[in-house]
Amino acid sequence: MATAPKSVQKAPAKGATEAAEQPAAAAKKSGKKGLLILLILLLAVGGGAAAWYFLGQKNSAHGTEKKSIDPSKPPVFMVMEPFTVNLQPDGLGDQYLQVAFSLQVGSEKDVEAIKLYLPQVRSRLLLLLSGKKASEISTVDGKKKLADEIMAQVRQPFIAGVAPQNVTNVFFTSFVIQ
Repeated sequence: MATAPKSVQKAPAKGATEAAEQPAAAAKKSGKKGLLILLILLLAVGGGAAAWYFLGQKNSAHGTEKKSIDPSKPPVFMVMEPFTVNLQPDGLGDQYLQVAFSLQVGSEKDVEAIKLYLPQVRSRLLLLLSGKKASEISTVDGKKKLADEIMAQVRQPFIAGVAPQNVTNVFFTSFVIQ
């Protein structure tokens, strides 16, 4: 009994093997190139965005930079008349705030500007103070936050396009919540 020879698979021709491997290798190489180009592009865009953000923040910070006081000159203060306002209900019945404070400003020019627009300043501050609850302003942190809010209100320009007032600090001289 003779058996038929087993069929042996012949190895593909050398040219056919190379032809089959080249598209796969080319696909791998082009995939790596594409990934590398995409990575470089993302880094460039991210770097550009970061530079724009930080340089833009730096430039805008100069425009709204907190003005400093010249240490060679004596400080300039403006004493504000006391404010008495009803506070927002806090569950404890009617409460009111009586507060007096002084503003530290950069120069006499700022004092004159604030005096010129004093009705507008007092209105802004009355609205700010009357919107508070006793629990918000009874702590030290609450008073510091209130001082920052007072400075922000007084610094706002009175006329559009005019530079803001140079108010650097608020000093409470009387603070009564009842």
